[in-house]
Amino acid sequence: MKNIVVLVSGSGTNLQRIIDCTESGEIPDAKIALVVADRECFGLQRAEKHGIPSHLIRKGKEFSSKLTQLVPADTDLVVLAGFLSILNTDFCEKFSGKIINIHPALLPKFGGKGMWGNHVHEAVLNAGETESGATVHLVTAGIDEGDIILQKSFAVSEDETPESLAEKVHSIEYEIFPKAINKVLGR
Repeated sequence: MKNIVVLVSGSGTNLQRIIDCTESGEIPDAKIALVVADRECFGLQRAEKHGIPSHLIRKGKEFSSKLTQLVPADTDLVVLAGFLSILNTDFCEKFSGKIINIHPALLPKFGGKGMWGNHVHEAVLNAGETESGATVHLVTAGIDEGDIILQKSFAVSEDETPESLAEKVHSIEYEIFPKAINKVLGR
């Protein structure tokens, strides 16, 4: 059984997708061992509802060191699912090759500091991009700079809004996130 730790900052819809996939066997022989949030959020309630241990570590200077102490040594994968805090170099190095993130754009475009949520979708539209999508990538100390694991795109229509892009990206995230997790876990 592979142990997954999920880090969240928001409503936890991607966390719910991972929970559903581990429970259904779509992500086989794996369990979510811990959910950690960097702020009060609905993701913590989702974990509690499913009997998954959860912990809140408030953002701040000590966040990464507290997280390092909290994440079990037998963790096979750390998944950032709508997680907004930046992990420090020590944490990234300790779990090198075992941390993944989902990003709401086609990296390497529209990544980096400040590129999250509707900020990304507005940037895509302002740049006149003809396609967008989602990317699952390895996490390194550089923001959104890790190797791409899986990516899927769609055509951007002329009448797109940040909200319509977000909806389309989210459905792609639901599709590729479990596949990327299986790939990293060797499934």
